[in-house]
Amino acid sequence: MMKMFHTLAFCCLSCCHLAGVFADTDAVESVSVLEGDSVALDSGFTEMMDDDLILWRFGAENTLIAQISVMADSITVYDDVLDERFRDRLKLDNQTGSLIITNTRTEHTGLYKLLTNSVSKSFSLTVYARLPVPVISSNSSQCSSSSSSSSSSYCSLLCSVVNVGHVTLSWYKGNSLLSSISVSDLSISLSLPLEVEYQDKNTYSCVLNNPISNQTRHLDISQLCHTCSEVHVSCCATAEAVIRLVVTALMGVAAAAAAVLLVNDIRSTRA
Repeated sequence: MMKMFHTLAFCCLSCCHLAGVFADTDAVESVSVLEGDSVALDSGFTEMMDDDLILWRFGAENTLIAQISVMADSITVYDDVLDERFRDRLKLDNQTGSLIITNTRTEHTGLYKLLTNSVSKSFSLTVYARLPVPVISSNSSQCSSSSSSSSSSYCSLLCSVVNVGHVTLSWYKGNSLLSSISVSDLSISLSLPLEVEYQDKNTYSCVLNNPISNQTRHLDISQLCHTCSEVHVSCCATAEAVIRLVVTALMGVAAAAAAVLLVNDIRSTRA
């Protein structure tokens, strides 16, 4: 008898929703979460009534993913649907009927609908991937030949990220935005150039961000930008070190050869 009542209530709830009998909040509540974190879709109830039947549906096909029947005292999650994308990730609050999704993935992004005897609510969930730290590189094949007294000595830099989506990549000088580029596609590579004076003492940073998180790489001009004179000095220092190493090795070989000759002379004298 109880099973028959539960089935009848389920059918009535679905039909009432199609007929627009109960209150339907036209506004869709937007919810954002970082991939791997948990998120709760709030039913808005402080407690459920004895005759409540709560349904949670997902996607364009309105696939049933969870339900609570207070009368039957049952809670059911259907985490094997939709290629098991919700496997072991769905929970229902037995006091409020709110839906909790744990260990979220980007594939959980979409429209969720809550249906009860008297209320219909919609949630647009966006799961953002965790962001990588941008990489700043310089054009190491070139250097500035300008003298240190010149103000036209520039260093070409490139800030890059790979496999990102729904993000903005920006260059900042202190707190001031210099340039930016945005992309809405998934799994794309981005890069943003910048030219700075070699003698520039300002603080520069490259920032990758989405609506809920960001990653920053600060620029160290002294590490990435070098004048030709510095490169020449560095090369000369390296060459000098190599020459010293070779000379030391040759002196060692010569000393060993001299020792061998001395030993042979002593042996010849004794003989």
